[in-house]
Amino acid sequence: MGQRILLKGNEVMAEAAIQAGCRFFAGYPITPQNEIPEYMSKRMPQVGGTFIQAESEIAAINMVFGASAVGARCMTSSSSPGISLKQEGISYIAAAELPCLIANVQRGGPGLGNIRASQADYFQSIKGGGHGDYHLIVLAPASTQELYHLTMNAFDWADYYRNPVMMLSDGIVGQMAEPVEILPYEPICDLPEKDYILDGCKGRDPRVVKTLYLRPTEALVTHNEHLQEKYKRIERELSLCEEYLTEDADVVIAAYGITSRIAKGAVRMAREKGIAVGLIRPITLWPFPKASFKRIASDVSQMLVVEMSHGQFVEDVKLTIEDACPVEFLGKGGGWYPTEEIILEKIESMIASPLATAKGKS
Repeated sequence: MGQRILLKGNEVMAEAAIQAGCRFFAGYPITPQNEIPEYMSKRMPQVGGTFIQAESEIAAINMVFGASAVGARCMTSSSSPGISLKQEGISYIAAAELPCLIANVQRGGPGLGNIRASQADYFQSIKGGGHGDYHLIVLAPASTQELYHLTMNAFDWADYYRNPVMMLSDGIVGQMAEPVEILPYEPICDLPEKDYILDGCKGRDPRVVKTLYLRPTEALVTHNEHLQEKYKRIERELSLCEEYLTEDADVVIAAYGITSRIAKGAVRMAREKGIAVGLIRPITLWPFPKASFKRIASDVSQMLVVEMSHGQFVEDVKLTIEDACPVEFLGKGGGWYPTEEIILEKIESMIASPLATAKGKS
């Protein structure tokens, strides 16, 4: 048993990173993620690590590139507009196959928007965001305890696959405080030797970490093919998903992150009224847990996607289930939050519709 303490989600992520061996952090202030660099500025010197408040988000992500290239476990954090500024550097890190953790504590947008929670950075995170063909491993925590474990695991997955990982949090998860059990770090996989890092070439051949392939053209084509093969491997091996009361459900809600916690409350309210509702929650947004979604969609009458945006996550749901069942949508951007009552009202309107009556449950 570990020590159980009360921390904000942002502080939980920072402490979990330190427990996992993160010893370099570079970032720049922006609400609602400021507790992460604040916490790191205090804790990093205590563990012999390095904290840098960079002059900009662009500087911070390039510092992470350098720290990873010399073998350090490293991370950066920001919120939506700041993550946009980091996109060029993120593309470089993905191209160079350098492991790191990038935290996005999402806020309302577009533009500077507001500091309320949002899920409108889904496309930016899952579809690449920067230039070129690349993927981040993207994790979506729904509680501070899960955030603690996922953060520690993220560093292992980053090292194992030599790929950057994004923790897609939001203003609610980042700011809410919950009791968290602080457990010691234990690797979840056998980590490969970092035989690519720049640690001085005395006694060995020189190494080069680069993303520029000018001549011949085939070199970049080959590198892209190598990256795509790695992404296929990650899709085969890494897929995390929670299912809640889906076994007998007639309607299933699909939601991730903090929205899924609200949706779980709506499921319980629906069950109390005799409505068979369940929940499917992707924990890895990329790779997307396609098999779980396809299986559930084939056995329900309808699916309701709830997200704090005007419709991004819903597109991957529809592409995945391929018309196996009708999909309804509930969502808005700009810092709108759903409530259990709003979700339940939407479910009741769905089951009362002629479409639901016509299809029924197979």
